[in-house]
Amino acid sequence: MKIGKVEIEKTAALAPMAGVSDRAFRELCRQFGAAYTVSEMVSAKGVSMGDRKSEELMNLSDFEHPCAVQIFGNEPEIMAQAALAALDKNPDIIDINMGCPAPKIVKNGGGSCLMKSPSLAGNIIKAVTEAVHQNSDIPVTVKIRTGWDGNSINAVEIAKIAEENGAAAVTVHGRTKEQMYAPPVNFDVIRLVKEAVSIPVIGNGDIEDGITAAKMYAETNCDLVMIGRGALGRPWVFEQVSAYMKNTRIIPDPPVSQRMIIMLRHIEKLCEYRGERIGLREARKHALWYTKGIRGAAEYRRQLSTVDSLDDLHKIAYIISCDSCKDA
Repeated sequence: MKIGKVEIEKTAALAPMAGVSDRAFRELCRQFGAAYTVSEMVSAKGVSMGDRKSEELMNLSDFEHPCAVQIFGNEPEIMAQAALAALDKNPDIIDINMGCPAPKIVKNGGGSCLMKSPSLAGNIIKAVTEAVHQNSDIPVTVKIRTGWDGNSINAVEIAKIAEENGAAAVTVHGRTKEQMYAPPVNFDVIRLVKEAVSIPVIGNGDIEDGITAAKMYAETNCDLVMIGRGALGRPWVFEQVSAYMKNTRIIPDPPVSQRMIIMLRHIEKLCEYRGERIGLREARKHALWYTKGIRGAAEYRRQLSTVDSLDDLHKIAYIISCDSCKDA
């Protein structure tokens, strides 16, 4: 499928996740077959104020294309300025976040709060697309939810507004803001969005393997699927989706020893980018996800939650691998 001139393999993309989809994780997911990645969401206001952390979040590597920088905010002019700043990072796509349900984002009028303000949403999309297209041919996309709550399911309306104001694709997370991540996704709304617009539609929510990815495609007729929480501690999920989509082959999760090798590869790259002290602190949550479902995980998690050196991490990973071989 194509978003503007950007060609993307029709398997699965990595969703933007704050504090998770950093450069190290995006690269790893690409190595396992993620067709497309999106950065952590970047505050447009932070970029406009010269915030170093916001600027760093936009950094992309040569190994993750096609990829997007995602920005969030509620002021058209500032969003446009942030989009222009993002162009300096050489993204393939600029993505606008109108789906994040986090309270600290919503209370400031960003993320899924914009689902309640269609006119403002349109103004933001228009400002961003006009600014970007005056300087490049990079497409602009929008990520939304089905609505604010069960009484205001307006994803179709917002998707139409996005298309009318220049968006080249829209991603729909199949839940309302109020639902957060709990109930099953609403395939019907995603399908209705697909039927209502002519731009590509990406389906997001509850995809954790090839079977659930295929179901999203079948139920919604979407152009691409996007995986978020299903990739936590499981970057190989993209390989599983690809195998199933190509020949309905089911690839099991790797054995524990292989998982530990992948975890170490991930965290070493994270430390390379962020420095060992910060990298390990940020890696602790990833380490907990990699050990999910492993026998004796509670004790391993206790140890991993306080690890403060790569040497210690390697020792714990080795012990976990050895213990799993004994149990096999």
